[in-house]
Amino acid sequence: MTEPMTCPNCQSEHAYQDRDLWVCPECAHEWSAAGEAAAAVAQEAGVRDAHGNPLTDGDSVIVMKDLKVKGSSSVVKGGTKVRNIRLQEATDGHNIACKIDGIGAMNLKSEFVKKA
Repeated sequence: MTEPMTCPNCQSEHAYQDRDLWVCPECAHEWSAAGEAAAAVAQEAGVRDAHGNPLTDGDSVIVMKDLKVKGSSSVVKGGTKVRNIRLQEATDGHNIACKIDGIGAMNLKSEFVKKA
């Protein structure tokens, strides 16, 4: 027998397996365990740049467009090379921590950079 699953919709512990689907008797939600595994793999894919290339800690990236620095009148020009990035988990989309010459420490969104 397989281990019990909890419903992703209502968190009920009474879900049961019906062939290749899991069914929740409380909220009638149906889902596939294989779909959850595929979603977990997609989440583990990591941070990707604007062109879909995977990024890792220590990579160098190039800023693709001019970016305003919040709280300052300075701008990070497009084409600026940023070395030794650090990836971070961020809820606001700023998933790259780095230091830029002339500006200092800041966070960038991966959608505005490309791997160098």
